[in-house]
Amino acid sequence: MGATLDTHHLDGGELRCVHLLIELRRLIERIPPGSTVYLTATDPAAPLDLAAWCHFTGHHYLGPVSTTARRTTYAIKSDVSARRACDASPWCPGPSDPDADQRTR
Repeated sequence: MGATLDTHHLDGGELRCVHLLIELRRLIERIPPGSTVYLTATDPAAPLDLAAWCHFTGHHYLGPVSTTARRTTYAIKSDVSARRACDASPWCPGPSDPDADQRTR
């Protein structure tokens, strides 16, 4: 029987774009690659921000999985080869990214 991967839930509550992505980045750094994160948020821009951030970092945006009232839950699968984002800004490459210096000039 194969090993099962972890699933994690992040309640983003009323957090907006940058804070939501910073919390997601913090969680993804602590979980095993291949794990799925279920992120619940009220931010109407969340599906756009999550998809763009996943494209930027290399994680996999799986889309919305449920909606209740004003809250939607989205699925993101972490990837071992994803690049790290900065600690303070989810939109800038992290220090381990060899191309970071070229893109920020």
